[in-house]
Amino acid sequence: MQRRVVVTGLGAVTPLGNDVASTWQGLVDGRSGIGPITAFDASGLEVRIAGEAKGFKATDYLEPKEARRMDRFTHFAVVAANAAVRDAGLNIRGNNAEAVGVAIGSGIGGISTIVEQVKVMELKGPRRVSPFLVPMMILNMAAGQVSIATGAKGPNISVVSACATSSHSVGEAAEIIKRGDADVMLAGGSEAPIIPIGIVAFSQAQALSVRNDEPTRASRPFDAERDGFVAAEGGAVLVLETLEHALARGAHIYCELVGYGSTADAYHITAPPEGGEGAVRSMRMALRKAGLAPEQVDYINAHGTSTPLNDRAETDAIKTVFDAHAYKVAISSSKSMHGHMLGAAGAMEAIVCIKAIETGIIPPTINYEHPDPACDLDYVPNVARQAEVEVALTNSLGFGGHNSTLIFIRYRE
Repeated sequence: MQRRVVVTGLGAVTPLGNDVASTWQGLVDGRSGIGPITAFDASGLEVRIAGEAKGFKATDYLEPKEARRMDRFTHFAVVAANAAVRDAGLNIRGNNAEAVGVAIGSGIGGISTIVEQVKVMELKGPRRVSPFLVPMMILNMAAGQVSIATGAKGPNISVVSACATSSHSVGEAAEIIKRGDADVMLAGGSEAPIIPIGIVAFSQAQALSVRNDEPTRASRPFDAERDGFVAAEGGAVLVLETLEHALARGAHIYCELVGYGSTADAYHITAPPEGGEGAVRSMRMALRKAGLAPEQVDYINAHGTSTPLNDRAETDAIKTVFDAHAYKVAISSSKSMHGHMLGAAGAMEAIVCIKAIETGIIPPTINYEHPDPACDLDYVPNVARQAEVEVALTNSLGFGGHNSTLIFIRYRE
């Protein structure tokens, strides 16, 4: 009999708030977390807006010495993971530490540390390069530092699949639990891309919105006038555990994770195939593994990046998988409010699904003002909606053709 996997803890740092509660309230209120870049002088750049984690100071949560030896993306991971562990009421100690694992990834990892230390070498010479460069820049250090911070000694992995990273992290963590290699997993992702080269790189790829004069209206998934995504930073972590383990310790159970799909487009490094064929297979895989029919899904948190190609392809994919139900199911993109958190996006959007199940509120897709004939589904425009959500599905689609789908259901004994 396959082990059931439930969600018992949530933690997040986002452009809408430095915890899950404030982030969720922002989403329900339809508030944008996008604004002018303040982390550096962006006045000379084509793109001058982003989703920053406002007021976040690592030293509010970590010892100054520890914080100095971590890149910002690791700060987000450790803070979100610690918050998730507290929310779960999980006590990791000697007699259970080996049964608790970590699966936390990042899309681009310690890019700010790399850039900073290259400048140090060029200006001051190689002997001035930090001995902490490697352990600060490598992408797996988020998972490594979380294990050190929490004492989790079980399986420890770091997935990298661009914008699908943390969705894959959650899915693979569930698989680790199901096969019996851990009873509990801390799963998610983190990202800190808001530095000049990070913004310029995506801008040169023509992926970002250039609505610099109206940042709160820049991320507009499925809208006919969308012109690109808005880069954002932050971290999101879930605590997953076996149902048996959760019940034994009297944990609060948010919901159950029942479906996980993972596919590749094998098509193009940045563009989705016509009709979103890879996303179609990912959703169908997740539904098959969940034992659910498409008609049973109440809410879809779309990848919904606000790019012309992605939104159309994902809409087509949903139509292919859900047929007539595609026009009945509620769909929204929370990226319209928190921006695109890249490697942290999938876990953040999993949290949105979980909170929708818990509260009966579906966050809106804000800035939906100009209907696109190619995107003609119910995107819950502009205002949150009260609805009974028993089953929620979330898609994450990454550069390189990576696709991941997660399905959560209300917990029933």
